[in-house]
Formats: sequence, C-alpha cells, structure tokens
Amino acid sequence: MLTPRKSAKTQAPRVVIPAALERATQWSWRILLIAAAIGLGLFVIAQLSFLIIPLFIAVLLAALAAPVSMGLRALRFPKWLATLTTIIVFLAVVGGLVYLVVNELIRGWESLQERSVVAYGEFVQYLLESPLHVTEGQLNEWVSALSAELNIDSLWLVNGALSVGSSVGSWLVGAGIALFALIFFIHDGARIWEYVVSWFPKLARPAILGASRSGWSTLIEFVKVQILVAFVDALGIGLGAFFLGLPLVIPIAVAVFLGAFVPIVGATVAAALAVLVALVYQGPLAALIMLIIVLAVQQLEGQVLQPLIMGPALRIHPLAVVLSIAAGGYLAGIAGVLFAVPVVAFANVAIQYLAAGEWRGDPDALPTQETAVQR
Repeated sequence: MLTPRKSAKTQAPRVVIPAALERATQWSWRILLIAAAIGLGLFVIAQLSFLIIPLFIAVLLAALAAPVSMGLRALRFPKWLATLTTIIVFLAVVGGLVYLVVNELIRGWESLQERSVVAYGEFVQYLLESPLHVTEGQLNEWVSALSAELNIDSLWLVNGALSVGSSVGSWLVGAGIALFALIFFIHDGARIWEYVVSWFPKLARPAILGASRSGWSTLIEFVKVQILVAFVDALGIGLGAFFLGLPLVIPIAVAVFLGAFVPIVGATVAAALAVLVALVYQGPLAALIMLIIVLAVQQLEGQVLQPLIMGPALRIHPLAVVLSIAAGGYLAGIAGVLFAVPVVAFANVAIQYLAAGEWRGDPDALPTQETAVQR
C-alpha cells in the first residue's frame, strides 16, 4: 500500500528564533543607528568647530547673564534696555578682572624676572654643591640635549611666533562671533530657539520645547554653582598666598577663579601658578606650604562643595562628571573639558523630562506669548 508523499512545505524544518535573540537584534540595529547618528553629529561639529565653540561659549555666557537680564525685565526695563544694561555689566566685570590681572603683572614683571633668575642660579648652585656631584659641564650638556630634543632654534621661534599670531587671529574671530551671538541670545534667545523647534514635526514640538527649557534651567543652576565654587577656590588660595606674603596675590586669585570654570584642568593649572610663585620668591618650604593649601582647598571643593551643591543642582552623579570630563577631553581637548559637564547635565535633565512625559500639561512646553501672537 502506498502512503501519500509529504509536500516540501511539510518536510522543511521550522526555524524558531529565541525571543531573547530577536529582541536583542531589534535593539542592536537601533543602537547602531543611534551610534551612527551621534558619530555623524560629532564629525559635523568637528568640521564646524570654529563656529560651534564660540556658539557654545555664548550659550554658557548667556546662562551666566540670564539672571541679570530677567531681573531687569522684572523691574519693567524695556527689552532693549535690559539687554544693553546686561551686556555693559558683563563687559565691565570681565574687563575689570582682566585689568586687575594685567595691571598687577605689569607692576610685578621686573621683580618676577629678577627673582626667577636668582632662583635659577640658586638651584644650579645647589646642584653643583649637592651630594649628586653634578658638574657645570653636565648641566650645559643637559640644557643642550633638551634644546635639541625640543628642536629649539631660530626656525622654531619663527614658526612659534607665526603659530601664535594665527592662534590670536582665530581667537579674536571666535570672540567676535561669541559676543555677537551673546547679544542676540540675551535679547531674543527664547524666540530663536522656538524658531529652531518649529523645524520639527508639530506633535513633537511641545516635548522638545519643554525639555529644552527644563535643561536651560539646569544650565543656569550649573553656572550659579560654578561661580560659587570658583569664588571659594579663589578666596582660599588667594588668602593662602596673602598670609605667606607672596606677591601677585590678585592675579593668582583671579586666575584660580577663571580657571575653576574649566573643571579639573583649569583649577589645577591656576593652582600650579601659585606654587610656582611661592617657589620663585620664597623657596621650597613656602612652595610646599602653598601646595598643601591648594590641596586642602581642592579637597574642600571636591568632598564638600561638589557633593552638597553641584550634585543636587545638576542631578548627576560625581562619577558621571569625571567620566564626562575625561570623554570630552579625549574627543575635543580643552573645549570638550569645558563643555562636557553642562552638556551632560542638560542632556540628563532633558531625557528625564521626555521619559516621564512631563510636557503634558506643562506651561513651559508652550511657545511664549510674544511668539504666539506673532504667529
């Protein structure tokens, strides 16, 4: 008796993909697309860094000046007058700090040169008389070898001068772009951003607008906290230099204050200036005491101010701060270190806002009344 022949469809084994593998595959291609989009965005930013960096600086400065502008508008200042007053106050403060530093450096420059020469001579004499038995010929050989290693010659000096001139020109152009953008961000920042948001689909606009305004509030808090941290650093290190009887106390304090706005790197470099001045003017013991003061102030900042003030204000863990700074420095150098923390803080708050769906019923997710009237 013949049995009916099974069809090919019946004979083919059924392939069953595990649910976990299918889900992982779905997530994988999405993650790859997101990574590609982020990589493309970073590439575009790198190509347009001459424009992006000044704009980012203008955004941070606008966050710094925002309380002044909002306060003036609350006092019923006309919009144009509030913007003009804010810009004048900002330029006056920055110009005053620069004047203090430059004036003190000019006054103490000759003394600094003389003390540097004397300190170098004392150091050489110490090496010659030390148990190491270093001879003057060996010192000259070391200096020559260092010069050859660094290729320090007349051509190097000429190229360095040209490089500095080019850098100064780039900095001036960037400063002009930042200042120009800052004026418009202070005067009309809300309308500019609402115009950018209008490029997105209509249903997505309330979420984007609400998330960006929530992130902007966090950015303002970041700037306020950073001012407080910078002031504490400058006050502590400046008082330490004052009680040690060091010169150039004001430039040291101002350098520490400004350097504190560049997390980790800026404060360290500025503090090294204070230790160097102590070493040049008063010797190794004063430099050691100054170093202890610097470390104590930085520990106060890192162990007390950062956890108690910075963490709650930005709502990000200190480990995230350190990792973001490291990643920013690797990807974009000094600019990445400067912008890493505010960018991460902004993104963190905006993502939490979107994930919680807080834009539903949020008045901040609606256009400003002025923009709505114009539409």
